[in-house]
Order: sequence, then C-alpha cells, then structure tokens
Amino acid sequence: MGLCAPLTPTCYPLAGITIVSMEQAVAAPFATRQLADLGARVIKVERPGFGDFARAYDETVHGQSSYFVWLNRSKESLTLDVKVDAGREILEELLAHADVFIQNLAPGSTARLGLDAGSLEVRYPNLIVCDVSGYGNSGPWSDRKAYDMLMQGETGLISFTGTPDAPSRVGISIADIAAGMYAYTGILTSLYRRATTGIASRVEIAMLEALGEWVAAPAYYTKYGGAEPRRVGSAHATIAPYGTFATADGASIVLAVQNEREWNRFCEVVLGDASTAVVQRFGTNAARVAHRDELETMIADRIGRLDSTAANKLLDDANIANARLNTVKDFLEHPSLTARERWRQVASPAGEVDALLPPAGLSGTSARMGPIPALGEHTEGILSELGRDRAAVELLRAKGAI
Repeated sequence: MGLCAPLTPTCYPLAGITIVSMEQAVAAPFATRQLADLGARVIKVERPGFGDFARAYDETVHGQSSYFVWLNRSKESLTLDVKVDAGREILEELLAHADVFIQNLAPGSTARLGLDAGSLEVRYPNLIVCDVSGYGNSGPWSDRKAYDMLMQGETGLISFTGTPDAPSRVGISIADIAAGMYAYTGILTSLYRRATTGIASRVEIAMLEALGEWVAAPAYYTKYGGAEPRRVGSAHATIAPYGTFATADGASIVLAVQNEREWNRFCEVVLGDASTAVVQRFGTNAARVAHRDELETMIADRIGRLDSTAANKLLDDANIANARLNTVKDFLEHPSLTARERWRQVASPAGEVDALLPPAGLSGTSARMGPIPALGEHTEGILSELGRDRAAVELLRAKGAI
C-alpha cells in the first residue's frame, strides 16, 4: 500500500510497508527501528534545524549521539514544520499513502494539530495509528509528561532496585524500551489484522502500563505476600542463592540456583557437603531466602578461596548456571557474539559504526542494516516523489516548511 521503498537484493518481510513517524527520544524510535530492520520504509519527520532531540544527548559516536545511532538506522529523515500550512500539506500527502503513523510527542500535541487517532481514522480509514504516551490518552494523568526515570518511579521499580541503603534506577531506559517493544508488536499485530480482515486497528501504548507489565512478578509478590520485595543489590529478592560473589583473584562471578535439584548438586559439588541441602533452614527456596545472610556468607567463603577460573569450572562441573561479572567493554568483546558473527557495520554521516544484528533472526532473510540519516537528508528526495520540483522545494524552504 505504501510508497515504494528502493529496490534491494534482499526480500525483507515488511517490504512495501511505509511508516510515517513523528517521534523523539527512545520509545517510538525503538519501535520504528525494529520495523525498519524488517524492511519497512520509515519516514522520520523532524523539526527543521533541530530534529529529534535525542540527536543532542551526547557526542560519543564520532560526534553523534549514542542513543540516536542505536535507534535510527535504516530510516529516512524529512524535515517538516507541520504547523506551517505548506508543511502540513506534505504530511497529509504522506499519510494518505502510508500504512502506519506513530507518534510520541508531548501530551495533547497531535490532538491540537488534528493528528489524533480519531481524526486520522476519518480521513484515512486504512491507516494504522499508534500513540505512545506516558499514561495513555485518557484518565486523570493523560496530560502529564513522562520520561523513563519517572516511569521507573511510578511503577515502584526504583523502590526494589539497588542496595538496602540506596534505591536506584535501572541503568538503561527500560520504560522506554518496554513501551517501544509493545508499540512494535502492536503495530505488527494490527498490520496482520488489517491484512486478514481489512480493519486498521489503532494501537495505544502507555509507558506506565508497559513497564507495569514488566514489574508484574514483584506486584503479585507484594499484593499476595503482604510485603514488598527487599532491595538486595545484584541478588534476587525471592530466589536464593542468586547473585554475585568475589573470587580469590579479585574477580566476581554471578551464579543462580533455580530449583531443588540444582540446590542439591550445588551443595554436593560446590560446597562439598551434600548434607547442607537438607538442613531445615536451607531445605526450600523460601527457607533459603529467609536465611539469605547466613547462606551467602557460607557461599562467599567457599567461592572466595577459589580463583575465577576454578570457581567457574566447579560451577560448570555441578551444572550450575554461572557467568562473569563483565564490564560493558567485556560485553563488546564477547566471544559468543564474535563467533556467531553478530556484528555489522552501519554507515552514518560521520563514518561507519558497529551495530549488533537484531535478536530475532528469521530464516530466509536478513536484517536491513541501513545508514543512520543526517537531519533532513532525505527531504528533497521525498518531496520529489510527491511531485515537487526544485523550485517548489526552494519555496517550501523559504516559507520555513522544511
């Protein structure tokens, strides 16, 4: 249905789908980046002169923002001031040919512009509209701004993350990522429904509700257990043993025991005392959690007498899940990623950058790993597709529309 994307040698699953986005920061750009990976044409509408404000978050990737580089490959950047009549006219032409419109602008912005889902459904009944907001399009908090840390606070995530003395936000934009994932899957579902029924369902994502789904286990624990999960650092509030332990050579390892069979093996092989498994205060997971301090002291003493290589081997021999406590640099050099050839180079206005392939690999196709766009890089090309000649483009520029 959409404007045709340039021909490529690869048959992408979403080839022929056109998405128009008025997006910024993380949540909506994460959704559209994943759709672009699958071959959808994503036309990213940005403010002339400024663009997506995530472009200016930092300057670490050859002078470019690490967030923007992560979230915007394979997209086309169109600068457009939709508050100018000529700019709005261009947007309407794009929407008339698009399959999806997604936005995560400030609350009320699209409604004031007549770009809310209700208005667009009247004008373009085949258009799938996806709104991403903090608290949803209705309810008493619908007009409140929302950023990732605020959502971590509102869902209670910060309250059970960190150490007993210091609550902490999760170190990635987890609320934005959750919202972006549900926008991505919601759009895919709506595209499928439209293909099978002809109905273009709107998609609405609230960051509070997206992250709320991800904190469901602690919510159930609190609601039915009568107490909130404790802040236990890298340990687990409801599973033990589970956490980080220092080795004799100054490294740290992470281990997790998930069931009683593993606990028995852990006692026999790692602790060297099978009888520990049936001691009453350690005999069930609930009991081990209740006596966590004593349990962890015992494990720390055992692991602390081994170097990291010996500790990992012992845990492997016991078939206990374990890992290194890596730095981000260690992750970038992870042998599994190298052996599985997960890294690709992606072009950008400042030179090539490394990027990981999308996690979901589909047989018979490959991900599109296209360039990261400069601000307004595709404006003239898109306008040409819409029938504007060079003189018309210059007139639009003079009016401040592009």
